[in-house]
Amino acid sequence: MLTIEIPGWKTLNLAHLVLDYNGTLALDGRLLPGVRERLCGLSPLLDVHVLTADTFGSVREQLRDISCAVSVIPSADQALAKADYLKGLDPAKCVAVGNGRNDALMLGKAELGIALIQEEGAAAKTVAAAEVVCRTINNALDLLSNPLRLAATLRG
Repeated sequence: MLTIEIPGWKTLNLAHLVLDYNGTLALDGRLLPGVRERLCGLSPLLDVHVLTADTFGSVREQLRDISCAVSVIPSADQALAKADYLKGLDPAKCVAVGNGRNDALMLGKAELGIALIQEEGAAAKTVAAAEVVCRTINNALDLLSNPLRLAATLRG
């Protein structure tokens, strides 16, 4: 459990980190540099969940030594599949991270939604659904590892 007090807003009691894979953790199916170390650092605090259609067929190999649950979702209705997955975890205890149009619903339902603008860009709908927008996945994961940074961004 990760508890983060945001002055003037609320206290976040997070148990789950739910992540899109391609465009968020990976580019062209390959894990981005620095992600492995950060996820391993966060996994004692948060249950890590990775949702993907696994377009490149590489997710399980890329995440093999990281403590996380991998869920390969169907190509059709990905937005609903991601939102339903989150609902099964209790959205009030989730932080969700993504960049694609199919991540907007998931970010909007999570207690904390973080949108990314990386090499693939970000869907405007997803950016609008998030509480925080970061340039990279490493920046987003560092906010969770260093909660005072997140508090500075979200304080009321």
